[in-house]
Amino acid sequence: MTYPCKVHIRKGEARAFKSGGAWIYDNEVASVEGPFENGDFVTVLDHDGWPLGNGFINISSKLRVRMMTRDTEQMIDDAFLKKRLRDAWEYRKRVIDTGCCRVVFGEADFLPGLTIDKFGDVLVVESLALGMDRHKEKVLELLKDILKEDGIHVRGVYERSDAKERLKEGMERVSGFLGEPFDTNVEIVENGVRFLVDVKNGQKTGYFLDQKLNRLAMQRICRGQRVLDCFTHTGSFALNAGHAGASEVLGVDASETGILQAEANARLNGLEDRVKFRTADVFELLPELEAAGEQYDVVILDPPAFTKSRETIKRAVKGYREINLRGMRLVKDGGYLATCSCSHFMDQELFAKTIREAAQGARRRLRQVSFSTQAPDHPILWAAGETYYLKFFIFQVVSEH
Repeated sequence: MTYPCKVHIRKGEARAFKSGGAWIYDNEVASVEGPFENGDFVTVLDHDGWPLGNGFINISSKLRVRMMTRDTEQMIDDAFLKKRLRDAWEYRKRVIDTGCCRVVFGEADFLPGLTIDKFGDVLVVESLALGMDRHKEKVLELLKDILKEDGIHVRGVYERSDAKERLKEGMERVSGFLGEPFDTNVEIVENGVRFLVDVKNGQKTGYFLDQKLNRLAMQRICRGQRVLDCFTHTGSFALNAGHAGASEVLGVDASETGILQAEANARLNGLEDRVKFRTADVFELLPELEAAGEQYDVVILDPPAFTKSRETIKRAVKGYREINLRGMRLVKDGGYLATCSCSHFMDQELFAKTIREAAQGARRRLRQVSFSTQAPDHPILWAAGETYYLKFFIFQVVSEH
């Protein structure tokens, strides 16, 4: 059985989807046959009528159809959604601490446009696709049932569908409680460190879970060291360093709100004597610290994405080169630099090239300690390049002698 509306693909098109991706683009569609409303499930057929699968359509979006299954006989009903959610949860139980984790990561979990993060007993949902948006409450109901089987009672759900991407789908940006209100400052524990997560006002869904294992990796390196954590947000790397026994930590961020939260998190862990924070523009502060002769055993650079499109890559490269050059100059001979990019468009090869150029400009030599990506609760689907975005290097920095 297929859906009443049929989407026919142009000859030779949908190559990304046929290679394992999840999207059919607007310019790949030859015709749409049958009645539909935006967000409806449809059946996609190749130019010769060969069935490609079922997904949901939105003619307001360049992503014309987001595919849910490659089996045209598979109806997308409650049983189907529950199976997808159960698979996602069982995977997390196997690969990560589920006290706080990303439970659903959109296309990588074959639920396109949907993100669900778990912070203790609170869920935060972000819906960026119209078809999935129409089913989000059913999805949450099914997920609660699955979690309940493991003795997890969900205290509340908050929606953070306030990203600009919603506008590209013809949807309004929305946020708020889905169900009964609750205290939106939620305490979590990550790598032994306590954090208060503001799921209402924090960036994205309230906290960046994707760096969890990278922050854990830095604990060993930061023990007994003097640490500078740039773009600290709410203090995540800084407090992991302090928890591990760093002798002194300075966390820097341009957001005064973020710094206030970071200071509260330091007090929560009894680390306010060794972990300090400062509101400042990192690009302005690093030259000032260099001019003052400051040196650190460890420098951590965890900036926001400098580019969210191919058109602005050159400007992003300049920004990444600048902060890495400045950061390296602040590392003591034999000290360590952790540096990352969370932009999908700044691929691994270009990021590595940019760091190499920064090292040459700073007259420093780099010894790679490790390279990693986002935590496994943000799985990378090889056929869907958009799911791979975080690149994280740790280097030992040595002078040219």
